[in-house]
Amino acid sequence: MDTAFTRLVGVRHPIVQTGMGWVAGPRLVSATADAGALGVLASATMTVDQLRDAVREVGSRTDAPFGVNLRADAGDAGDRVRIIIDEGVRVASFALAPSRELIAELKDAGVVVIPSVGACRHAEKVAAWGADAVIVQGGEGGGHTGEVATTVLLPQVVDAVGIPVVAAGGFHDGRGLVAALAFGAAGIAMGTRFLLTSDSTVPDAVKARYLAATVKDVTVTTAVDGLPHRMLRTDFVDSLEKSGRTRALAQAVRRAAGFRKMSGLSWPAMIRDGLAMKHGKDLSWSQVLLAANTPMLLKSAMVDGRTDLGVMASGQVAGVIDDLPSCTELVDRIMTEAEETLKSLELLRAAR
Repeated sequence: MDTAFTRLVGVRHPIVQTGMGWVAGPRLVSATADAGALGVLASATMTVDQLRDAVREVGSRTDAPFGVNLRADAGDAGDRVRIIIDEGVRVASFALAPSRELIAELKDAGVVVIPSVGACRHAEKVAAWGADAVIVQGGEGGGHTGEVATTVLLPQVVDAVGIPVVAAGGFHDGRGLVAALAFGAAGIAMGTRFLLTSDSTVPDAVKARYLAATVKDVTVTTAVDGLPHRMLRTDFVDSLEKSGRTRALAQAVRRAAGFRKMSGLSWPAMIRDGLAMKHGKDLSWSQVLLAANTPMLLKSAMVDGRTDLGVMASGQVAGVIDDLPSCTELVDRIMTEAEETLKSLELLRAAR
């Protein structure tokens, strides 16, 4: 399927596997790339050296284009950008809007820049700064998310910018791809659907929790880091929401100490990272610490399999997913469903 997005990044299918921390590692990214979609490596949970090794591992596994997701506000963002350029990575994506200077540096080196946004004004800003495309996530999407549904946000952004728009939030099959194209998007991006594949390294017990979830089991909470965060509802999430400030601070300090030991960050550096994630919000100190070490909470579930001690970011589509195909099987199925849906629409038009 040929769209403005497939032409821009050089993939066969207009599908993106998003850069999920602790999930989107070399195995999943290379499997996605080999399936003809765009795999995106998550770098926020890696050190600079780990990122370089991961990029090289993906390159050793596949010749297909892939991307790297960065935190634009990270103190070492410049070093990570240099790795992307030096290693010949095709796409740089961002969870937060990168600066005009960062976009220019990447574009000058021939890297395609695709920020993720959750509001029309943010899409307009990065488009004016030279971004090549945008991923637009509606409120159905997992992780940090907004309040506006994809079906409302997507056409708004498509009408506002003149660059390819990739739709995220609520997509998992070929019918959704066709719907996104009908809204004017050039492709779809999926996180939870790729997490729930046989190529994902997430522990089987954690995948089972996702597969057992209904739509009502996916909630939005601000208890983790003070920002709206869509995830599976668990006893741990309930405990965070019920904790008083003193207890929440004690929990945050304990987990922050663990993350500091693992990451090598100093306490001042962790506090700076937490404060950088406030985005103007009035966060308590426990929320600032939790914001700084949210990666540790995700690692507990996504790597260690501790669903009792970690959080499981999730889109609402978890409630309608019931299998674990390989990335190739998933992408092929989506494209087949999309073609069948398009043929059905053609028959409707012909019958008029």
